[in-house]
Amino acid sequence: MKTLILLVFLVLGAAANAKDIEYLVKLEGQKADEALLSLRQMGMTKTFSTSFGEFAVLKTKRNLEAADFNYLTSMTGISYVEKNIELRALPINRESKELNAEDASFKKQWGLKNTGWNGGPIWRLGKKGEDINAEKAWTLSRGRSTIKIAVIDTGVDYDHPDLKNNILMNEAEFNGTDGVDDDGNGYVDDVFGYDFANNDADPMDGHGHGTHCAGVIGATHNRSGVRGVMGRVKVLPIKFLGDNGSGTLAGAVKAIDYAIKMKVHVMSNSWGGGGANKALLEAIQAADRAGIVFVAAAGNSTNNNDKSPSYPASYEVDNIISVGSMDGNGKKSWFSNYGKKSVHIFAPGSDILSTVKNGKYKKMSGTSMATPFVSGAIGLLLTHEKNMTPKEIRERIMATAVMNKTLVKYAGSGRLDAYRLLKDLRN
Repeated sequence: MKTLILLVFLVLGAAANAKDIEYLVKLEGQKADEALLSLRQMGMTKTFSTSFGEFAVLKTKRNLEAADFNYLTSMTGISYVEKNIELRALPINRESKELNAEDASFKKQWGLKNTGWNGGPIWRLGKKGEDINAEKAWTLSRGRSTIKIAVIDTGVDYDHPDLKNNILMNEAEFNGTDGVDDDGNGYVDDVFGYDFANNDADPMDGHGHGTHCAGVIGATHNRSGVRGVMGRVKVLPIKFLGDNGSGTLAGAVKAIDYAIKMKVHVMSNSWGGGGANKALLEAIQAADRAGIVFVAAAGNSTNNNDKSPSYPASYEVDNIISVGSMDGNGKKSWFSNYGKKSVHIFAPGSDILSTVKNGKYKKMSGTSMATPFVSGAIGLLLTHEKNMTPKEIRERIMATAVMNKTLVKYAGSGRLDAYRLLKDLRN
C-alpha cells in the first residue's frame, strides 16, 4: 500500500515547475480519516466541512488521468474526485460610464417601468409595457425586512448609500467580541456576510458585479439613485468570486453552505462555468432540502441549454429557476441562452441600470442582470405567502408569466410579471 501511495505521490508531484491544479475530493464514512492520511502525502492543501459532507482539496502539478481517478476513488473513505473548476460572473459588458446618484434615476430603469424611451441607447428604443410590471406589484407589496436573499457573487458594497439599509447585519457578531464566533456558525466576525475568495469576513465588492445584482434586488426606494424590485429586504453578501470576477468550485460549495446556515429564503446566482459536477449538485440539493430557492443565470453564449446544458442553471433540482435575458423590446437578448425545457423564465437583462461599487451606478447587460429581477420578485411573493416550497414557487412564476409571443419560443414560459405573480393570475 505504501508503495502504491508513493507512486501516486510521485506522479501527482511530477513537473515541479508546472502551475498547480486543484481537485475537490469528497470524503465519506468512517474511513475518511485513513483517506486523509494518504491525501496529505499526495499534496492535500486543506479540508472543509459542509452540512452535506466533508471535502479535501488536492493540489497537483498536472491534470489527473483516468488511472489517477480510478486509484483515488478506489480508496476507502473517498466518494468522488473532481476538478476544482473555475467559475465566473456572467455580465456581457461593463463599458457604460459610472454615474453619481443625481444622474441615476428610476426613469431610466426600463426593467421596472418600460416607457418605450428608456429601454437602451437612443438607437435602440424599447417597447412600452415590456417590463416586470413593478409599479403595479408595489401596490401589493414593496417587500419586508424579514425576507433574506443571498447574493452569491463578487461581494456587495454594503456601504453603498442605496443598499446599506437593506443589507443583512449579523447582530450576534456585530454586538459580540472581535475574533470570536459569537453566533456559533463556524465563521468569525461575519457581520455583513463572508468572503470565500479570500477566506475572511469582509465580502466587500472589488469588482462591481455583485453590487449591481444586489441593487436590482434591493436598492432602497427613495428619491435618490435607483430602486430595487424590493424596497425592503435583507440582502446577504456572500463573496466567492474574486475582484477579477472568477472563483472556484470549492468556493461556490462553501458559499452555498454558508447561505443555508444563515437561513436565507432565496439564493441569487449570476455566475457559471464548466460542466456538471457532483459537489455543486449536492450543495444545491442541500439548499432544496432547506426550502431555499436557487435562482440561476441561464448563460450568455446564445446557447440552447436543452441540447448543451449550462451549469449551475441546468441541474435538474426542484429549487432551481433558470433565467434568460430579454431586451427593452421584449425580445430575447442577443446573447442570452435559451431552452424550452431548461430555461424557466425570461426577465430584463439588457442595459440594466443599477448600483456598483464605491457608491456609483452603471448599466450592465447579461443573464446576470435578469437573475436578480426574478430573485427580487420571489422575495415579494414570500412577503405574501410564507410557506411555499421552491417547486411551488417555480411553478407559480412560470404559470403567471406573460406569454410574450417571441419569448415563448425560447423558454418554458414567457416574461416575468411581478404583479401577476403576487395575484396568482395564471395563463
